[in-house]
Amino acid sequence: MAYTVNVEEFPAVVREFASYKSVIQGCSEKTVSEYLSDLRTFFRWMLANDRGIPFEGEDFERIDIRGVDLDYIKGITTERIYEFLVYTGTTRGNNGAAKARKLSAIKAFYKYLTVKRHLLETNVTADIETPKKKKALPKHLSLEECHALLDAIKNDTASPSRVRDWCMITLFLNCGMRVSELAGINLPDLDREYRSLRVIGKGNKERIIYLNESCRTALAQYMQERMQEKYKKNTDKALFLSNRCQRISVKTIQFVVYKYLDLAGLGAKHYSVHKLRHTAATLMYQSGNVDVRVLKEILGHEQLNTTQIYTHVANKNMEEAMAANPLAGESGLEDK
Repeated sequence: MAYTVNVEEFPAVVREFASYKSVIQGCSEKTVSEYLSDLRTFFRWMLANDRGIPFEGEDFERIDIRGVDLDYIKGITTERIYEFLVYTGTTRGNNGAAKARKLSAIKAFYKYLTVKRHLLETNVTADIETPKKKKALPKHLSLEECHALLDAIKNDTASPSRVRDWCMITLFLNCGMRVSELAGINLPDLDREYRSLRVIGKGNKERIIYLNESCRTALAQYMQERMQEKYKKNTDKALFLSNRCQRISVKTIQFVVYKYLDLAGLGAKHYSVHKLRHTAATLMYQSGNVDVRVLKEILGHEQLNTTQIYTHVANKNMEEAMAANPLAGESGLEDK
């Protein structure tokens, strides 16, 4: 697994933890890299505290954590972890979500050391509560903005990858899949009539996504290109290919989405690929009368409360609709 951080910069026990998360638990490269990055910051802060090194700047970023061993880890107390969390909020300016992510990495590491490896007797993170996250409603495209995005692709007739890009964005807007899931689709994952496809989600979990008419039409059009002679020489079974006839990367997919958001005049709104997932979920819940439990399965959420945020979106829209009523500003009866 190729992480975005250099695993050789970490002590052996942390490298073993990373292998456990990826191989045994099936975590993605991105997830494991985030764990490693957060643990590096955690141990750098510990060592900086011990050595009197400033908690920010080049000296802090150069701290070598490879010497951290089990004896050192055993000496870290719950109080010091609380101090680290204070530092992330004050010095690093982390919000609740960022602090929660760092604590999640630390908790997972200590659970590994105590429960899985039995290298520590006591888990000093067990009673530390996760910082509260600010609950923000998911940002999504309106139906009109979705049409503008699709029109931008239709009008880009000079693009040699227009059919592929139309298909990808159609799947995003209709199926609500993650960008990593779309990049990972293989040809055998499609059924013959394009009525469903198989994706591998978080935690290496497989699920089936059923396709509507728009998706089936887009896939049928793209497959005519995908089956051309120039692609047959490629042994890669990937559904979506780059211009180099290789499996399309997440970064390339993101570039395509940003390109068409700009062409649609939506670039200033800071939408992203993930916002297309939110858009699909919101449209399904609001317009399709989809039960939240069904939506949970479509999106591949582990917990129902993750999906329930879309019910809050609907409530907010209902409030706005009521406020937009032209009679909403009518004053009450005057006393006589």
